[in-house]
Amino acid sequence: MIRIFAFVLSVHMALAALGGQLSPALIACDPEKELLSPLLGGGADPWFYQQDGKYYYCYSLGNGVGVKTSDRLANLFTAEGRRVYTAPENTAFSCNYWAPELHNIGGRWYIYVAADDGENENHRMYVLSCDSPTGDFEMEGKIAAPSDRWAIDGTVLQLEEKLWFIWSGWEGDENGRQDLYIAPMDSPTHICGERALLCKPDKKWEQNGMPINEGPEILKKNGAVYVVYSASGSWTDDYCLGMLRLCGKDPMQKENWAKCPVPVFKKTETANGPGHCSFVSSENGETDYIVYHANIESGTGWGGRSVRMQPFRWLGKTPVFGKPRQVIPE
Repeated sequence: MIRIFAFVLSVHMALAALGGQLSPALIACDPEKELLSPLLGGGADPWFYQQDGKYYYCYSLGNGVGVKTSDRLANLFTAEGRRVYTAPENTAFSCNYWAPELHNIGGRWYIYVAADDGENENHRMYVLSCDSPTGDFEMEGKIAAPSDRWAIDGTVLQLEEKLWFIWSGWEGDENGRQDLYIAPMDSPTHICGERALLCKPDKKWEQNGMPINEGPEILKKNGAVYVVYSASGSWTDDYCLGMLRLCGKDPMQKENWAKCPVPVFKKTETANGPGHCSFVSSENGETDYIVYHANIESGTGWGGRSVRMQPFRWLGKTPVFGKPRQVIPE
C-alpha cells in the first residue's frame, strides 16, 4: 500500500509541475461539459448530492437550511429552493448555520450542520432528519463525542455498513488551530465513542492565515477511499484542498491515512482560495465533477466567494482535479 501511495504522490507532483494540467491524450470529449458554467453564482460551502436519479443542493440560510432539487445537474444551482428548517430562537443552536450537508442513510434523510447561540466558541455539530429531502426537517439534537469540543463541517463516512463521523475541531477549548477528527457512530444521529485525531495542519500550505484543516469530504472510487479537505484560513487567497487516502482497514487509526504532502487543488488568477468542495457525477455516470467555492478577486475574503463546478479525471484509482478553471469577471 505504501508503494501505491508513492505512485499516487508521484502523479500529483508531476501534475503540479505541469501547472495541474492533464495530458491532451488523457482528455476525452465530453459534450455535457459545455452545458455547465464553471461559475454558478454567489455562495459558499456548496453541498451537491445525488440519489436515485435526482440532484440536491443543500445550503445555509443563516438561521436554517434550504434545499434545491433538479433532474439535471446543469439546472441544480438555479432551481427553486425550499426552506426545510428554521431554528427556534434562544437556544444553543439558533444561529450561524454553517456548511449543511444532506445525506440519505438507510432510506431516511439527514442534514448535518454546524450551529451556535451567536458565539463562535459555542459552535457544535447538529443533525436534522426527515423522510423526504425537501420536507420539513426536525432537530434530532447535537451530534458530539463525549469530549464535546468546538466542532464544524461534519460529514459521514460509510464503509461496509459501518458509519463514522468526521469533522473539524479544536484540540482544547481555545481557537488557534483546527484539526480533523473521527469517531464511530452507532446510528446516523449518534456518536458512540471518543474522537480520534485524523490529521492536523502540519504543512506550510495548511497554515496561511491560521493552521486549519476543515471541510472534510468523502470521495470513493473502485475501492479506494479518500478524504478531501480544505486547508489554511478560508478568508485567505491561499485556501486550498488537501487529500488523505485510507491505506488500512480501520479508519480510526491515524497511521492508516496517508496525507498528500502538496495541495491537490489551489489558487489561480481568477480562483483565489478554492476550497470546501463536494462531488457529483453526470446523469450518465461517465463524468465526475468537483463543486467548490472561490473568489474572483484577490483579497475579497468571505464576502467575495462564488460557487464553481468543473469535471475532474481519474488516473486509475487516483483523482486528478487539475486546476480551477479561469473565469472572466463581468
